[in-house]
Amino acid sequence: MSASTLTTKGQITLPKSVRDRMGLRSGDRVEFVETRGGFMMLPAKLDLAKLKGMLPKPAKPVSIEDMNRAIARIGRRR
Repeated sequence: MSASTLTTKGQITLPKSVRDRMGLRSGDRVEFVETRGGFMMLPAKLDLAKLKGMLPKPAKPVSIEDMNRAIARIGRRR
């Protein structure tokens, strides 16, 4: 197990063994995801540009009004 100390500025230094295992380098971003047991730290390496083309284009264009109606319907369910 590796440990770090929190500074007065709320910063930590990740131990080299952790950085190496996660494939992190200087300047990389990490995300903290809350779980039932605490928090999980994940590398945030996905470039949004790489997401382009992952989903097929809709058969017909969707209007802003249609989007707003769909969002409103989902909001009413919660």
